[in-house]
Amino acid sequence: MIRTLPIPLLLAASAALAGTPPATVELNALEQVEGACRASFAAESAPGLEALVLEAVIFDAGGAVAQMTLLDFRDLPAGRMRVRQFDLAGLDCASLPRVLINGMETCRSAADGACSGLPEVRSRLEGVELLG
Repeated sequence: MIRTLPIPLLLAASAALAGTPPATVELNALEQVEGACRASFAAESAPGLEALVLEAVIFDAGGAVAQMTLLDFRDLPAGRMRVRQFDLAGLDCASLPRVLINGMETCRSAADGACSGLPEVRSRLEGVELLG
């Protein structure tokens, strides 16, 4: 006999299997500085990460890859927001409509399973998407 679960139980089981994201990362600001676009990210971690390095792909206005880079968020203490800034050399902030978090290069945490999922990402900037 095959048993089926009600939809709410299936959704809860899916969420449990997917795991909690290791961090929430928000693209908070872009600022043009000499020779670079400075990207400010606000990040939070529930379990407290000892190390988080994300691979980012920056696209230009035409949709082409303008740059790939690693964003080293270092440690993210549990329950505390941290702001990290990264200078994207040679890029004009006004022509960057999309940033893709391609994956995690490094994730370390003392909490078991804290690095099993991908970070939750969002952008607070109008006209600039942050995708995960």
